This record gives sequence, structure tokens and C-alpha cells, in this order.
Amino acid sequence: MFNLDNTCLARDNDITVKTKAWRRAKASKFNIVASEPSDTNYYAGVGIADITGPAAEVNMMGYANPAQTSHGIHLRQFSRAFIFSTSATGKRIVFISIDACWASGAVKREVVKKLEEKYGKIYTVRNLVISGTHTHSGSGGFSQYLLYDITALGFNRQGFEALVAGIVQSVIMAHNSVQPANIYLNSGELLESNINRSPSAYLNNPKEERDMYKYNVDKLMTVLKIVDAKGKGMGMISWFAVHCTSMNNTNHLLSSDNKGYASMLFEAEMNDNALPGQGPFVAAFAQSNEGDVSPNTKGPHCIDSGKPCDILTSTCHGKNELCIAFGPGKDMFESTQIIGTNQFKKAMDLYNSATVKAIGPVDFRHSYIDMTKQNVTLPDGSVGYTCKTSMGYSFAAGTTDGPGAFDFKQGTNSTNPFWNLIRDLIKDPSEELVKCQAPKPILLATGEISVPYTWQPEIVDNQLLRIGNFLIIAVPGEFSTMSGRRMRNAVRAAAIQGGMPATTNAVIAGLANEYADYITTFEEYQIQRYEGASTIYGPHTLSAFIQSYFHLASALAKNVSSPAGPSPPDLSGKQISLLPGVIFDTPPLGKHFGSLVKDADATYTLGSTVTVEFVSANPRNDLMTNRTFLSVEKKSNQGLWSVIYTDSYWETRYQWIDENILLGESNARISWDIPNNQAEGVYRIRHFGTSKSILGKYTKFTGATREFEVKASAH
Repeated sequence: MFNLDNTCLARDNDITVKTKAWRRAKASKFNIVASEPSDTNYYAGVGIADITGPAAEVNMMGYANPAQTSHGIHLRQFSRAFIFSTSATGKRIVFISIDACWASGAVKREVVKKLEEKYGKIYTVRNLVISGTHTHSGSGGFSQYLLYDITALGFNRQGFEALVAGIVQSVIMAHNSVQPANIYLNSGELLESNINRSPSAYLNNPKEERDMYKYNVDKLMTVLKIVDAKGKGMGMISWFAVHCTSMNNTNHLLSSDNKGYASMLFEAEMNDNALPGQGPFVAAFAQSNEGDVSPNTKGPHCIDSGKPCDILTSTCHGKNELCIAFGPGKDMFESTQIIGTNQFKKAMDLYNSATVKAIGPVDFRHSYIDMTKQNVTLPDGSVGYTCKTSMGYSFAAGTTDGPGAFDFKQGTNSTNPFWNLIRDLIKDPSEELVKCQAPKPILLATGEISVPYTWQPEIVDNQLLRIGNFLIIAVPGEFSTMSGRRMRNAVRAAAIQGGMPATTNAVIAGLANEYADYITTFEEYQIQRYEGASTIYGPHTLSAFIQSYFHLASALAKNVSSPAGPSPPDLSGKQISLLPGVIFDTPPLGKHFGSLVKDADATYTLGSTVTVEFVSANPRNDLMTNRTFLSVEKKSNQGLWSVIYTDSYWETRYQWIDENILLGESNARISWDIPNNQAEGVYRIRHFGTSKSILGKYTKFTGATREFEVKASAH
């Protein structure tokens, strides 16, 4: 539980206003929601907006599986923004959680550019954090670095622009809703929702360190509760370490995975079941140090025998493709639902029971760091160095959440002549790089390749946000469990040494501002599991990050500035895309767009599923941002139709089916799982889309099923 010392830090003096006229003038300039002075310690605003990318033909980011391309929507994806300040016109910080694999530096740069055009220097790279939930079922191709866009066939501008526009819109909404508020903090243990997927690497950490912790993953959920001057809920942020890989690499529907589902449940509860993304209350289930943490709680088993996999290599009969982790549900949809519901229930409990009121400054520190050129002092007094980037052999093996291919295995500490030959066709790593990265056997010497442009980042954001005695450690990658623990301890120690109270607490906000892959401990790196092989700056990566964040925390606590550091490159002018565009759409002979291929039955019972199909067009023609490709509608006694479900809901699925790529023919299959508590009555399903003619003209269309009845039973 949090034990913030409410006596050590006084409320900022400028929150107390002299006159109503002065206050309203300031509020107008900063778009403050007008209200009378009240017993509040902060100002806060919240916002939400759609960031869903192309629902067809674009590779999904996360599993690096070229065959996993989008073909519809399971759950829409959102950006959730939170603004905090101690006064109407004072220093602000922004925390943004996005339903995406991570937040790329290119996305942040463009977001800040657009916000500065609108608001000047209120929101900058230094006080704004964008953190990804790490769903592996979102559109890829939004990084400026080549390696992360390869499976997406390069940069995808449509998805990139959808991300930027949605994030900006969520911040605008938060900016326009800023008002006097109070913030409460709470934390508690959530069990049966995450496991360590690389336990052999974790066990290589010192025993005395492991003995300090009950579990080999973090079970603690931290919740930040935001209420207005009257005590009405405005928003909530939860941090809990678990991969968004409940939806596996066979999925082809865009999805926000377990954390997105948790957000939808929380927002529905607080917004009286308003349509997703439409209510005033915003709930973010943000990511933390999930690097070695899986939601697939049944653990890895051999899919041919059901027996446990080899713990060191995650293989079955020497093959990593046969070792896959599942659970806790019967399929990936039920598993997503269970892990999401677990997070929702725990967060709601912590939200409702939060009594520790935050008080004190709102502040931030930020520096850009060239992670390939860091020197660190090691425990024995010697000096260690970070390296140019590289990926190890075990990177190609994948994880038990999504195995790789060929004969790669996790835990590989030696090279293979055949794969070395293939590697050397791209770039033979230098002796210096091999020595620096040891014991990692290098598969891709990314830091020594510059064609056609940079493969992985060298310069990354290091950033801290402060709300009273609570610190948000925004890190540009995936910290393992023990790496996150060491980072939190170091930051907290630096803050306390700098003058913050002993009750200071901190959370890791992962995958923030840029993606520098994984960050393991030195000891975990030696085992070269997937996470160690993907620790791109070498064995001293964690030490370098801790050193940097220690300085940031010290500067923040002592209220001194931190160096800006070297700016990362802008590679927007060098991006390549090999993904073909939509050429044209055509309906089958005798049909038109929106025509029914399969109509609804006349009657359905509660708990059954409606599945219908329409003649459709490529959804890349129009992303339907803040709209929907489908609606389930109910007819009133007066004959009026009201929308009950859209493609944002758990109960619906929109699947795009490419029937004939040469002729441009495609269908939309829409399903609705009727809840057991659904109101009886008359319903219909509608489909919305946009077609593209061979001349390049875009035309909107709609289609509708027959009216059908939903009954409690067939009798």
C-alpha cells in the first residue's frame, strides 16, 4: 500500500487565487473548466480517441510473423491521455497510454509538433510521455527504424497518421477538460494473471536478490485515481506487468488484447455503458516491466504431447515451434477475457478503496541518451561499456508466447556456420562488436548497418514524471522483472537522497517514447534467452539506463535541470514502403456493395451467435476512425432504431475476407455473440464501408440485414 507523507510537501501557493476574475482569466487562457475554488491539490484533464489502424493487409506488430496480417477488427484501439498540474497556469505533465505495441520516437515527435503548433510550449518532448500497452494485434509499420518495419513491408503512413491523429485528439480533449482535481494512490497484489516465461534466466540473478521477492514476476498493481472537485471520478491509470499476448500469432483481427479489454470494462462501468470511447471517464491499463512476463498462465507445453517443454531452450524434441504457452482459457479469446477481467476487477477494487491523497509538486525531467556510447562503473570498480546495437541468435527463436521458426533455440550461446553465412551476406559483425556483445552470438549486426537507413535506435528518451511523492519512470523498452525492480530501487534511492521523503514510490511505465527492445540484468543476459538476445546495447545495458535515470531522479528531487542530450535523427524522409495500395474494388456480377451474401435468421435466442455476410470493399479505403464498420441496432416500440453495439465491442467481430484479389472482390463477415442478459426484441445488423473505383473515386455504402427477433428461448 502507498504511505505518502502528506505533511512533507505543501500545496503550491499559486493554486490559491486572489479573485474570481483573476482565476477565470487564467482559466480561459489555459482552457480550464471553470469551477469555484475547492479543497483540491491538483488540476487534471482526461481524454480518449480512436487510433485503430488499417484493418486489412497490414502486418501486425509484435510477433514479427510476416503471415500475420490484419483482416478485420476484434476490439478498436484507443489513446488515453491524462494531464496533471498543481495550478491553473503552472507546469504540466502528460501521460498517454496507447493501445499499440509501443510508442515510437517518430510518433512522439509528430505528436509534439502538432501540439506545439496549437498550444505553443505547454506540451513538449520533455513533459509528455507516450507509453504503449504492447498489444501484439495492432497495425505495424509506424517506426522510423528499419528492423521494426521489415515484416510490415516498410513504413505504413496510413497507420502512422492514425496513431498521431488519435493521440493528438486525446490530448486536446484532456486539455479542454482540465479542472481542479484530487489524486489518490493505491496498490495491491493481483495473482493468477502473469507468469515468468524465462525462469531459467531469472534464476541466474543472485540468490540473495531473488530472496528479497516472493515471486519471479511483479504481482503488484498500482492505481492512480483522479476525481474532480466534487469527488466525481474523472479517470484512472493502472500499471501492471503482463504482456498483451493473450491473442496469439494466429490472430488476424485488430485487438487491444487483455489491457484494452480491461479498459473497456472499467470505462463501461464508470460511463453508464456509453459507447466505447464516448464517455467522460477514461481508464488506462498501462504497461510496466513486462519483458519476461506472460499472460499465458498454463505455461509452455509441447503441442504434440502436452508435456512441459525443455526449460532451458523452450523446445520439444529440439524444435521451438512445438513449445507454446496457453491459458488460462480454452482459446485466445477466452484467455484475453479472463486476464483482462482480472486486471479490471483488481483495479476497480483499488480505485474504490484508495484513500492516500497525493500532495506536492508536479514536475518532470528528460534527457536524450546515446545508448551506444555509455560508460558505467561496475560493482567491482571497473568500467563497462555499452555497444552498438545487435540481435542475438535466440531473438530468432521467438518466445513461448509466439515461437520463431527454423532451428533457432532460446538459450543459444554459440553460432551456426549456416546462419553465419546468411548473416554475413547482410553484414559480418566486427570483432569489436562481437567482443562488446559477448556472450551474445550475433545474428544481426544492426548497429553496423546503415543501408537503406538506420536499423535500430541509438539515441533514446530517458524521462521521469512526478506527481507529489509518486514517480513515473518512463522507459524506452521492455524491462525484465528484475531489471524493473533494480530501476525502481535506484530511482527511489536517488530521489530520497535528493530530498524527497522516504515514502516516495515509483512505477515503471514501459515501452515509452521509443523502442530500444529488451533490457535484462547482466546475469540474465548471460543465459541468452529471447530477452537477453534482444538486449541490443550489450550486457551493461541495464547499468547504463540505471545510471542515467539515477541522475534524472537526483536532478528532479533537487530541483535542478537535466541535460537535453543529443537529439535523435529524423528519418521521416528516408522511409520505404513496399506494401501495395488498394487498386480498386468491384462487387460480383449482379451484386452491389452492401448486398447480402448471408442474411440473418428470423429468430435467435439469448446466448447464440448471429453471423451475416455482406459484399464489401477494402477497409483500407477508410479506417472509420471514431466510427464503425458495423452496428447492431434495436428497434423501439415507436419504430426507431438505436445503436446497441459497434465494432468496438467484445460481443462483435468484423472480419474482412479477400474473395478475389485480381478482381477486387471482398466480403465482410460480421458476428454478434448475443449476451445472456440482452433485452428481447427486434434487431438488425448494418455494415458500413467505402469502395474505390478503378478511376480512384471513393464511394461510401451501407448494407443491412433483415429484421430479426431475439428471444429468451426458442419456445
